[in-house]
Amino acid sequence: MIYGGLFDGDGKLKKINELEIEINNPDFWNDRDKAQEIIDEKNNLSLIVSKMQSVKDDILNDLEICDLLDNENDMSLLTEVSNDYQKIEEEMKDLEIFLLLSGPYDKNNCILEIHAGAGGTEACDWADMLFRMYLRYFEKNNFKYEVLSYLDGEDVGLKSCSIKVSGNFAYGYLKGEKGVHRLVRLSPFDANHKRHTSFASVDVTPEFREDNSIVIDEKDLKIDIYKSSGAGGQHINRTESAVRITHLPTKIVVTCQSQRSQHQNKESAMNVLKGKLKLLEIEKKEQELNNIKGENQITSFGSQIRSYVMHPYSLVKDHRTNYETSNVLKVLDGDINEFILSYLKK
Repeated sequence: MIYGGLFDGDGKLKKINELEIEINNPDFWNDRDKAQEIIDEKNNLSLIVSKMQSVKDDILNDLEICDLLDNENDMSLLTEVSNDYQKIEEEMKDLEIFLLLSGPYDKNNCILEIHAGAGGTEACDWADMLFRMYLRYFEKNNFKYEVLSYLDGEDVGLKSCSIKVSGNFAYGYLKGEKGVHRLVRLSPFDANHKRHTSFASVDVTPEFREDNSIVIDEKDLKIDIYKSSGAGGQHINRTESAVRITHLPTKIVVTCQSQRSQHQNKESAMNVLKGKLKLLEIEKKEQELNNIKGENQITSFGSQIRSYVMHPYSLVKDHRTNYETSNVLKVLDGDINEFILSYLKK
């Protein structure tokens, strides 16, 4: 949670000092998960304070220049003010994004999953295109990522995958990607080169740090062990280390194959499952509250959120915000920032 409101600089500095006292405590690293959470909070607050200070300094600098302009007509001073104005405008946009990323879990890391819809080869290829799009987005925006699982399609592409995304406000930026993504194109797999429509779903779950409120009964789990597939280390396709866990009461399925050992993959998969169950619990409470308020909201997962049309015209359109662009190839190359920002503003 953003401390004291977005522009409460004094409140943020006070909170940073409090966190620094905790960090300097000799027993700070006894609980590594809690310690990392405190460090992440301090880094996020420090980033916001730094951006606020930068805007303040630029504005004060411009005010001083304006005072000078009252006494002399110096074109170089006018140019400096103009350049500073553009810089301040960009910095204010960054601050606006932080204002929008004020949800209780927005600062968390997250798990992003892609699942091919019905349609065999077409759908699997589309899921793989989305996989590449998100990886390019992570790389361009300095998010770290780890492919936890990757299930190949029968002929091409992928059936499903899960990716752990780490970085400042990873969940906040990506939460709006949750839902069904639709592709319309001339199929490269159709001998008659006809137009095809393909679907893939994206799910995004915040990563919750150790949460003792989620208790899972082993009797509710179906655990399958199998050989890893897809890109990976030397152990891929050689050892039965991949783990698939099915939570029988909710039918939630999670997989992990990124680690070398079966034990490590099971631990990672259990953490993902706990996150999904935690989010399910939160969404259930929110739905109950909406019912009390009389609000009817359509959840993004399971509903079409965005269309990528490559034929008979070029268009990517978000159906929730109506933001659109004709540069489909640029979007598929990971340039989805404007779609993310337009969703956050909504």
